[in-house]
Amino acid sequence: MSYNLLAGKVGVIFGALNEQSIAWRVAERAIEEGAKIVLTNTAMAIRMGNLNELAAKIGTTVVPADATSEEDLEQVFRVAMETFGRPVDFVLHSIGMSPNVRKGRTYDNLDYKYLQTTLDISAISFHKMLQTAKKLDAIAEGGSVVALTYIAAQRTFLGYGDMADAKSLLESIARSFGYYYGREKGVRINTVSQSPTMTTAGSGVKGMTDLLDFAEDLSPLGNATADDCADYCITLFSDLTRKITMQNLFNDGGFSSMGMGQEAIEVYLRGKGKEA
Repeated sequence: MSYNLLAGKVGVIFGALNEQSIAWRVAERAIEEGAKIVLTNTAMAIRMGNLNELAAKIGTTVVPADATSEEDLEQVFRVAMETFGRPVDFVLHSIGMSPNVRKGRTYDNLDYKYLQTTLDISAISFHKMLQTAKKLDAIAEGGSVVALTYIAAQRTFLGYGDMADAKSLLESIARSFGYYYGREKGVRINTVSQSPTMTTAGSGVKGMTDLLDFAEDLSPLGNATADDCADYCITLFSDLTRKITMQNLFNDGGFSSMGMGQEAIEVYLRGKGKEA
């Protein structure tokens, strides 16, 4: 169902890869709600994924770009402004990758070069994106920026490794940059802390299937899906949330506020060979 929440708005979506991607769902929902968008990802991701198919489906442009490169980021925003004839109204940052996690290195056995790569791609790219956009005046007055994060930024989750550090940095950047962009341009910046979601990146986290099951049992409303996350992002891009900024917003079915629920207790007791 469409509510025309983004009618007349234009934006840039970073990080869509394939149908599993949250960014992919956000792009589709943005179009359904009346927006026009530009898509961007690395050249390798475009070759490996299905981004060109999405672009053809929704009638938009794909700009190959490395989000760790300021020059590439400038190109993305210049193309967007040339395409739309004005600054954009919203931006989604859905970028994350950890070589340490991919290679199965535990948090107490990190490769520090890999750690720097994790931080560069998953968090510092967000600062570069914001700083580049601000210098180019590429986001319109009152615009909205959303980055995707996970509760492991604040709590310990086995298997999430140095991505937890990257997400912590990402959330801090949203708060810090949100002050400057808000004061000067009225641009709001928020992070959405999403339920564990079986995206291509998420599938690389050790024990992801078990984590999904655990979160589903513990969350009063169950896990939020990629579609749920897309809906939430759309509201944050819309004019309905004009005074929300510098926030880390949980979209997780209540998981982040839970300690222990009945289902989790029953699973634990069964594992101990006891009656619930």
